[in-house]
Amino acid sequence: PVSAGMNGSAIGNFSCVIYNIFLMNCTWQAGRDAPADTQYFLYWQKSGDEEEVECELYIKDKNHRNMGCIFQNVSIGTEKAYFLVNGSSKDSLIQFYDEYIDLYKI
Repeated sequence: PVSAGMNGSAIGNFSCVIYNIFLMNCTWQAGRDAPADTQYFLYWQKSGDEEEVECELYIKDKNHRNMGCIFQNVSIGTEKAYFLVNGSSKDSLIQFYDEYIDLYKI
């Protein structure tokens, strides 16, 4: 299902890397047609019975846009983790991006 919002405004190239077992770094690129003032927010849910939490430590580009996140104290389970990146802009609705990822395969 495609989310509501302007076509081409959702992020692209979402990927996560795990370092030193406990650190996870996720990055993305701004949607190619997203307005310049778009800001992105990343949420994740480690497993189905846990609450969704927002990124606490964003990586920003020179325009102060959130383009990534560093997660600390990540524990890797066998369930797929759920990631959601949504965006906001004063000019238009931004499509969200979501994905289920097997953390132990990263």
